[in-house]
Amino acid sequence: MLINHSFQVDQPIDQVWSFFDDVPLVAACVPGADLTKEIGDDQYEGDVTISAGPVKLEFSGELKIKSRDNTKKVIVLEGAGADKKGRGAASVVLDASLNSLGGSTRVDLAIDLTISGAAAQYGRGLVADFTEVLIDQTADSMKTRMTAIAQGRDPMAVGAPQAASGISIAFSAFTLAVKRVFARFFLPYQPAPSRS
Repeated sequence: MLINHSFQVDQPIDQVWSFFDDVPLVAACVPGADLTKEIGDDQYEGDVTISAGPVKLEFSGELKIKSRDNTKKVIVLEGAGADKKGRGAASVVLDASLNSLGGSTRVDLAIDLTISGAAAQYGRGLVADFTEVLIDQTADSMKTRMTAIAQGRDPMAVGAPQAASGISIAFSAFTLAVKRVFARFFLPYQPAPSRS
């Protein structure tokens, strides 16, 4: 499920690019994510915990830099993991591209999340809503951490979405789904255009 999100940072592009070059810091912006070990060049082991109501999924897997273009300022991270209790698997591709706006930078994110097993039983629509909320929270955490760096503060001490935020992700995703259903049934009737 591919979801796109853009935001602007009041920092020059080279400064923002140095943030994205720190993979553990980028991963820390994802709710419930924790990289625990570097296992090679640009490759890490870690865990992701998602608590969504009665469902708690704990994935263990790897994250690596799939590609990095220092000239175009584009980086692609790829992760895959399996639930620790064997109930499914997940894979994610995070694509970040930067564009200079003079003294500020526009960050374009794309996240492609694929879930199988227990979490996938909730259907494509809910997974899409979940992914949308996830990328919103990730982007907010990125902005907070970049601001902390610019102010000389520790970026790992601020803006950290906790695993428990999965509950708020689930609630927000559920709200989006309800709005979509209500819009489908309660929008004014639009007759089809007549054919001459």
